[in-house]
Amino acid sequence: ATVLPFQSYGALGMARTEFEDDSASAQFFWLLFDSDLTPAGKNLLDGIYTCFGYTTDGADLLADVKEGDIIESAKVVVGLENLKRPQ
Repeated sequence: ATVLPFQSYGALGMARTEFEDDSASAQFFWLLFDSDLTPAGKNLLDGIYTCFGYTTDGADLLADVKEGDIIESAKVVVGLENLKRPQ
């Protein structure tokens, strides 16, 4: 399986409750700092939360996103063939 590390600004992860690994459902978060000093696999997010993508365009706009903001649309630009729909 491919592992995407939380190592760069704009990494997209699934939020979940602290002690329930399978509790992620609809909330996600962006990593809003670069982890240059913390190599992949050695930070506090890798292995605890799922990183499922990276922001490739418009990452500079993430600084303006605040809690409670509504995202009206999102688009997968690469890797759509890897999307697994629930059955």
